[in-house]
Amino acid sequence: MNKVAMLFPGQGSQYLGMGKGIYDEFSSVKNIFEEASDSIGVDLKKLCFDSTIEELTKTENTQPALLTVSYSMFNILTNEMGIEPLYLAGHSLGEISAITCAGGFEFSDAVKIVRKRGQVMQEAVPIGVGAMAAIGNSNIETIEQHCKNASTESEQVFISNHNSTAQIVISGHKKAVDAASKTLKEAGARVTPLNVSAPFHSPLMQPAADRMQEEMKRYKINPLKIPVVSNVTAQPYVDHTHIVKNLTMQIVKSVRWHESMMYLKNQQIERAIEAGPKDVLKNLMLKNAPEIITYSFDKAEDAKAIKKEFRRNSDDDSKLVDKGLLFITKCIAEAVCARNSNWDNNEYNKGVVEPYNKMRQLKDSIEATGSKASLDDMIEAFEMLKVILKTKLVDISEQKEIIDDILNKTDSKELLKAKLELIAN
Repeated sequence: MNKVAMLFPGQGSQYLGMGKGIYDEFSSVKNIFEEASDSIGVDLKKLCFDSTIEELTKTENTQPALLTVSYSMFNILTNEMGIEPLYLAGHSLGEISAITCAGGFEFSDAVKIVRKRGQVMQEAVPIGVGAMAAIGNSNIETIEQHCKNASTESEQVFISNHNSTAQIVISGHKKAVDAASKTLKEAGARVTPLNVSAPFHSPLMQPAADRMQEEMKRYKINPLKIPVVSNVTAQPYVDHTHIVKNLTMQIVKSVRWHESMMYLKNQQIERAIEAGPKDVLKNLMLKNAPEIITYSFDKAEDAKAIKKEFRRNSDDDSKLVDKGLLFITKCIAEAVCARNSNWDNNEYNKGVVEPYNKMRQLKDSIEATGSKASLDDMIEAFEMLKVILKTKLVDISEQKEIIDDILNKTDSKELLKAKLELIAN
């Protein structure tokens, strides 16, 4: 069975007419568009299909429109096609799409959040003060040094996006961006000024970050059902209580996309599906980890290939799936996603970090040998998950829900019911 991640694009992927094909085909998508429209008082159907590219490209419009299309595609891929991703990752705005698809935000709340995000980001820096530029034919260390050399106490430039080894973006005060661009060109780099309205993902956006931190605190945040890789850490969220902090930091910090894709590669992800308009993230994957076969669901030929491949995998699941390994993988995912209420570092290291690392080592060892996971392996992973949930102070009823979900999704209840105590003592 393929190990799948789903990717969610950010601003720049929008185009007039995006999502119309799935809107016309799926009634569920019509409902999603209607819910989004009601949430913010904007006709998203009209905005995406019948407005102008100028209207759609306004940041306050682009962000809810992209979220709505991405969320719609995710629901088709998971609910209609039955694909179960092991990880989600989103680029900039796309991280909010990923968190929403993982259950962190209610969809109607997320639409309000990104509408506000677009507004405050647009207002954070006056037009003409900031700038951004894409840099090619150089490396991150060289670019970082040129940014430092071009910065002064009052005019600064920073790396804002590490998209791949071949694509790095700088952002900051226009004077400093121009100065860094000039010296980088002289050093042989390829420099492309970007037509953007603000210096995104730089400290200049701190006013927007402050306002968004307060905005997000107004909404309920739920535990993530699927691990989401953070732009700020290039690691999955350990706990959903970090969401506001990380999304606030994301506005002023660099997007670590290259490292995030390296994380997915190191987790042996085999397939990735871009759930959103265009194929920007698919093309970046070719530069970051070409061995991960990536599809863009927005492209007709890719959508056809997805349906064919995952239908075949579904037909062959009974023959190909190692239930034991799938069980261990789900235990690892739940260990990451379970909310933490224990802030004692010593207890956390001993009761969460150490057993988590042991589970990872167990899984890696099984995969390296090509053998099947034994019943003892499954029990070992289960016992370590129990320790992690207990250490994180997860409520007993929630522990039972987590374990029942793992058993049901891996079809392991009958196999393990005589061996496992389902509720951690």
